[in-house]
Amino acid sequence: MRTETPPTVRLEDYRPSDHLIDRVELDVRLDPHDTRVTATLALRPNPAGRAGAPLVLDGDDLTLLALELDGQAPAPDAVRADASGLTLHRPPQRPFTLRIETRLDPTANTRLMGLYRSNGVYCTQCEADGFRRITYFLDRPDVLSVYTTRIEAEREAAPVLLGNGNPVEAGTVPGTDRHYAVWHDPLPKPAYLFALVGGRLDRVAKPFTTMEGRTVEIAVYVEPGKANRAAYALDAVERSMAWDETAFGLAYDLDLFNVVAVSDFNMGAMENKGLNIFNDKYVLASPETATDGDYAAIEAIIAHEYFHNWSGNRVTCRDWFQLCLKEGLTVFRDQEFSSDMRSRAVHRIAEVRNLRARQFPEDAGPLAHPVRPKQYAEINNFYTATVYEKGAEIVRMLRTLIGETAFRVGMDRYFADNDGTAATVEDFLNAFAAVTGRDLSRFAEWYERPGTPRVAVSGTYDPAARTYRLAFRQTRPGAGADAPPLVIPIGLGLVGPDGPLDGPHAERVENGVFVLETAEDAITFENVAVEPVPSLFRAFSAPVRVESPLDDAARLTLLRHDPDSFNRWESAQRIALGLMTAQVRGGTAGKAGADDFVVALGAFLDAEALRDPAFAAQVLALPSEGDLADEIGTEIDPDAIFAARRDLRRRLGAGLRERLLSLREALAEPEGTPFSPDAAAAGRRALRNAALDLIAATDPEAGTALAQAQIAQATNMTDRLAGLAALALLPGEAREAALSAFAERYANEPLVLDKWFAIQAMIPEDGTVARIRRLQGHPTFANTNPNRVRSLVGSFSLANPIQFNRADGAGYALVAETVLALDGTNPQVAARLMTAFGPWRRLEPVRRAAAESALRRIAATPGLSRDVTDIGTRSLAG
Repeated sequence: MRTETPPTVRLEDYRPSDHLIDRVELDVRLDPHDTRVTATLALRPNPAGRAGAPLVLDGDDLTLLALELDGQAPAPDAVRADASGLTLHRPPQRPFTLRIETRLDPTANTRLMGLYRSNGVYCTQCEADGFRRITYFLDRPDVLSVYTTRIEAEREAAPVLLGNGNPVEAGTVPGTDRHYAVWHDPLPKPAYLFALVGGRLDRVAKPFTTMEGRTVEIAVYVEPGKANRAAYALDAVERSMAWDETAFGLAYDLDLFNVVAVSDFNMGAMENKGLNIFNDKYVLASPETATDGDYAAIEAIIAHEYFHNWSGNRVTCRDWFQLCLKEGLTVFRDQEFSSDMRSRAVHRIAEVRNLRARQFPEDAGPLAHPVRPKQYAEINNFYTATVYEKGAEIVRMLRTLIGETAFRVGMDRYFADNDGTAATVEDFLNAFAAVTGRDLSRFAEWYERPGTPRVAVSGTYDPAARTYRLAFRQTRPGAGADAPPLVIPIGLGLVGPDGPLDGPHAERVENGVFVLETAEDAITFENVAVEPVPSLFRAFSAPVRVESPLDDAARLTLLRHDPDSFNRWESAQRIALGLMTAQVRGGTAGKAGADDFVVALGAFLDAEALRDPAFAAQVLALPSEGDLADEIGTEIDPDAIFAARRDLRRRLGAGLRERLLSLREALAEPEGTPFSPDAAAAGRRALRNAALDLIAATDPEAGTALAQAQIAQATNMTDRLAGLAALALLPGEAREAALSAFAERYANEPLVLDKWFAIQAMIPEDGTVARIRRLQGHPTFANTNPNRVRSLVGSFSLANPIQFNRADGAGYALVAETVLALDGTNPQVAARLMTAFGPWRRLEPVRRAAAESALRRIAATPGLSRDVTDIGTRSLAG
């Protein structure tokens, strides 16, 4: 493991590789502890590189067995090789061939990077720099090569052998119990997209006919006995392929598209060319084991990895500083897909909830960085919400600015101009500039600056002139006085006491969008008959914080009448945040305001709940404790925040009780109704379970009875888990009995037990730290499995703020111990756990000191990985 102080890599220091690798021939002879990899590389000097430069190949924990240059062993003084790299001091200044043989131990590879074994299955993970753990290579995304891979293994242990591209040959190895398969990928790709799989796997498959008339075989491979849980993933692949053809005109380009689910995986999934490898939690689904949220996540992540076939694979990144070019763009694409598959309005709300929960705090903490970073010490630590989610918001803003038609033409131009290359953010923006004639250099600032912008808005109505003036002022925290203003698209409209106002018109508002390009600006609407309420940043048209003078009465008008569903939801959220913030800051809740809110929500439910249950469930869901902490900003007291949210939940539950009980009855599925994961059925379940949560908050006895009955009668995991989650917040024998029964029922279902671990990790009680320590000794818990760690310790640190941020530091100590225990075996997962400390500087002094102490304890530990060292250094900086 790399434990040296991580060197800083800077964008400004980029230069092309001195050498290129045109073809790669790999012979991988799989063995649990003694895998042999022979790589034959066809190299040549890069005309854009330095003439005569040495050839420096990356390596990581490699054992070199043999090396040949053009068929001959090089002289000892011509080469230097160790576990971390291979240097050929004087390579030929012409095309030449290197043959490299290395030895690996896949079973001992607990880092889950490179080639490793997961539950008996050989698999790979090479992004960002895992290929160098397989063989010595130019392991950088701008070196694209054509790969041919021969995979050999014991037939009984690995009857399935998969690689990138198309299969070209298979057979037995004479005189042995082994067999082989040869795969060829005709499209050049960087090393991070290499993959192979070998193991005992079941397969489900179906053909797909592309818009070009070609037949593609889609297949999903899973552990034996789980094929009946792969149908939804297979269907999601098919729908993703069809959608990308319709939405972007992009067809698949190989004869096969394979998805493989494995048990041990550091991330959600990986888009390896033609061979996507997935964490099994994002493939396996059945009504008995998967929630509606699981089905939606499977659909979205299957789509995301498939869409990478063009935005990431056919057009890849020049360097890792351009990571947003593939990830942010592809998140935007998968969000659009999910919006078309489900409710666009509800999905948009979910996207913004996620952005505010993960990216806004990241932007406000010590780990803040631009969407395109300028430097990094460990690239694995930059797979962040900023790169992914904020990167997607930038693409969405671009579409808003230029319009949907021009955006599609620009996307066509981008793929056509850059197909088969390693591109940059500039290449992406240049495509849209070329088709629109617009100068996008100012817009490019979104990629370069960290922090969440603020936009202050004020409105003035002149009844005599029948005009309404909106003034805007933008600021960026941490930006200098000379920092140029951002280009911010503001979707807007005006709403009157009885509904939207369609008559008013303002110059510079086109298709309902005003573009703020200066530090301050204003627009005036003419012909405004009544004093309006401005509906601002419709559909969350820009990732900013909005400072608005609207009072609760104005927000209630928007909740009742705004045609923009996002702003109706946002209005309810802002009212709730205001009520809770007042309690945190003043010590008492505004009862009158809360009562008005209850009345308004009651009227909303009467009008909307049965028409659109999914949207109603979103409106009923209060802002999280994290949202409230973000609103307060500094000197955060998690106990006070928890109390404020608990009290408002109780008020809503009490005031809406009868309506909630009635809705639960009205939305119940008739007995015998088959389960469906579609958006309509999921929406009905979401509202029923939101009602259960609020009832339990205000009446524990009734909540216990309802939750127990729901668990007993549930025909699907969504309802069963929702009942268990409601009981988990109600201390007593009923809770513990339900938790025990759930664990017994699903003792052989690791992915379901992950949910069980998570529910307990999120119990907001003083005994939770001790509970987690007990659960770490549970027979099914293993630090070697990332899903187990994320479900227990990750859920605790990210979703239980009152216990993670305990004043006595016990929560911080638990996470610090887990980080240190993991760092020696899987530093990537350890570093991700550390990011929970991100907001530590905004806490009140006692907790701030305890969090800092835990961070310094981690940082002072000898022999830390580069991953954890980097997060620790940045967290403590400044």
